[in-house]
Order: sequence, then C-alpha cells, then structure tokens
Amino acid sequence: MDRYKLLKELGDGTCGTVYKAVNRESYEIVAVKKMKRKFYFWEECVNLREVKSLPSIESSHIIKLKEVVRENNDLFFIFEYMQYNLYQIMKDRHRPFTEEEIRNFLTQVLQGLAHMHRNGYFHRDLKPENLLVTNDVIKIADFGLAREVSSIPPYTEYVSTRWYRAPEVLLKSSLYTPAIDMWAVGAVLAELFTSCPIFPGESETDQLYKICCVLGAPDWAVFPEAKNISQLTSISYSQMLPANLSEIIPNANWEAIDLISQLCSWDPLKRPTAEQALHHPFFHVALRVPRPIHDPFHSKPDYTKTKPNLELNLWDFDSKADDCFLGLTLAVNPGVSSLEMGPRVSGSTRQDVYFCSSFQDHPEQSVFWSLFSPCRNGATPPVDPSLSLSFSSITHPRIAVPHSGGFGLAALQPGILDGPLLVVSSPHQPSHYL
Repeated sequence: MDRYKLLKELGDGTCGTVYKAVNRESYEIVAVKKMKRKFYFWEECVNLREVKSLPSIESSHIIKLKEVVRENNDLFFIFEYMQYNLYQIMKDRHRPFTEEEIRNFLTQVLQGLAHMHRNGYFHRDLKPENLLVTNDVIKIADFGLAREVSSIPPYTEYVSTRWYRAPEVLLKSSLYTPAIDMWAVGAVLAELFTSCPIFPGESETDQLYKICCVLGAPDWAVFPEAKNISQLTSISYSQMLPANLSEIIPNANWEAIDLISQLCSWDPLKRPTAEQALHHPFFHVALRVPRPIHDPFHSKPDYTKTKPNLELNLWDFDSKADDCFLGLTLAVNPGVSSLEMGPRVSGSTRQDVYFCSSFQDHPEQSVFWSLFSPCRNGATPPVDPSLSLSFSSITHPRIAVPHSGGFGLAALQPGILDGPLLVVSSPHQPSHYL
C-alpha cells in the first residue's frame, strides 16, 4: 500500500471504510476501501463476493475494481474514484431533478443491472448511497451483498437497507430472486422525483405498514415461502386500498407513475426485468401518444343571446397624399356560394381558415374572408348569416391629423372571437400592413 497515499475519509460502513487516495506513481485519484476484519489467508480474500463478482461483470455502469491488496492481514480494495453518491446529490440539491436527468440516471442504472443479471449476479443492496456519480455518469457500487443468481436457496434473510428492501425479504422468504433489485430501482425512481424515500419505515413492521399504505393489502398467496406472513396480516387488512401514486409523486408524468407501480409490485413475478424496464415508454419520449387536445369549437359552454358590439379603429401610417392603406368594412353576408373560394390557409392552431378572393387585378372590388372555421371533415359549418371582412383600396387625402374609421357589429355569433386570427398585408403596397 506504499504506492497509495490516503487523502481523506469518504465514508464508513459496516464492512469497511472508504478513503480518497492518490497513486504516488501515476498520480491517479482512486478510492480505497479498507476492510474492518482481518484476513489471515488469501483464500478468504478470493471468496469475497466483491472479489468474485466484479471482475466477471465489468461494465461502464458498474464500479471498476482495479486491484486487491492484502498487507499485514489487512485487506484493501482499490476502486476507480467517483465524486459523489446519489444520496449526497439529492441532499445538496435546491431544486428537483428534471425528468431528463432522472431518465438519464435510471437508464444507466438499469443498463448496469441488466448486465449484472445477465452475467449471473444480483446486487441485493441497491440504494442511493451505492449509486456513485461523476459528471452525470452513474455506476453501481458496493457488491458486498451480491450473490449468484444460480446459487441454491435458502438465501440470507437480512439484505439491503430497509427503505429499499423488497416485501419478500421483509417477510423472510428464502426464495427471493433478482426481482428484489427491481423493487429497489422503483423506490429509487420515486425518490428521484420527490427527494424523499417513498417507504421510510422505522422498523420492519413499520416498513411493511408503509408499503401497505401505498400499495394496499397484498394477495397473501404471493408469498408461499414467507416465514412471518402473520406479521403482515396483523398490520394489513382487506380495507387497505392502494393510494394514488400521482398524488404521492405529483411532479411525475404518467409514464413514470406506471413504471414505479410495475417495479414496486407486491408480486415479484409482475415486476419487469431490467431489460424489460428499459423498453418502458418512460425511456422513449418520441413514442409517447399525446393526450387529446382540448377542442374549443365543440366544448364551449352555451352563452347567453346577448348581442355584443365590436368597434375597430384604423389609423393612417403617414400623411403623404400618395399613401394607400386598407380600408376595413365588416359586413353580414347571407352566404358565400356566389363567391369564388380561394386556397386554404392553415394557421398554427388545429383550426383552418377559408377565404374568398376577387381582389386581384380589380382594385375597386372587395375581398371577403369568412371568419368561421371549417369542421373536421373540411366542410364550412352552417352559419346564417355568415360573417365576412371586406377589404378595399382607399387613397387617403393629405391631412395632418390621422382619421379613423369604425364599425358596429350586431348579431355576432357566440364564440366567434374564440377562433383563429388572420393577419393580412395589402397586395397594393407590400410595405403597408394591417
């Protein structure tokens, strides 16, 4: 260990203490984990789960074990150095994570888990403290409780930190599977949205009660191998209904809520694998089906039959004699069948506007624009009478004070002003706009 200089303590756990250190030869910053127990034989070292699992599951989202050193019966693990853990980041933040940040973190965690499960190991102690972060790259760490998927039960009853412990472990089932990692991912995902644990139990009994408060009472047949099912039946009864996750996690979208509900399922068989979870819509924003847009044309409430008045003032842009501007006339037209239908104009909204034109080459003629939007099938809704705008070319006299024109509007159709607006420029002088 003379090659490494310990700089500061990063954390102290049950099995060991982690330090930030520097390699005296390469000046590389590393993390050194010094085990608390003594190891008198090398065979004891190589049988440790971290030593057995990490070299066989190397991944860009799993912490890298660089070296194992045994010196004076002390055992040291040399890991790549990561700046923070996820718990520290959540604790120090002054604003919630964005959906994109959460998606980025969870994608990497699931990719690491998928690789780990595929190679025959499950972690059994996933929690924010064991997810290390540097520059938005997150890696799974602390494999002290990792176990082979193919290992023969019974398994250790006490695994994982209580708040992230799956119910089958709390109930002391001896047949749990890698699905306990997926439960922990669901709890971490919920915490990323709220910055608070979703199941903050103060004891194993309270932990089960907190889970029942969120998920409702379980189906007892889900846990055939549980040793203390009576503990759950004593705190849960059929009247306990599942809570609304959208109220518990109000800033999560429906895709995130659905993924959390799947991951935190009472039944381990209903939880998606890491591979399956990566295909959830939460990770595929482009595939989302947008929610129906409110259609104001069909859902406007009935208005009273009050006839509103409308006045429009037009001012001249200049006082030069040769200036032209658009005079505006509002007219009630009994129909548009005798008018020539022009092209269809689409605005930024879902509604379209049809207009009729007889303006070209005939400066004395008027142009009528229908203010009503067509129906979804393209037909103009029956309006009697319809409302139109008439534009004509007017030469303004040389005067120093601008004049204005006004008009009154009677029998205006209710809701007419809720449609799209149309801005039109004069075809006579492109530099003038209305």
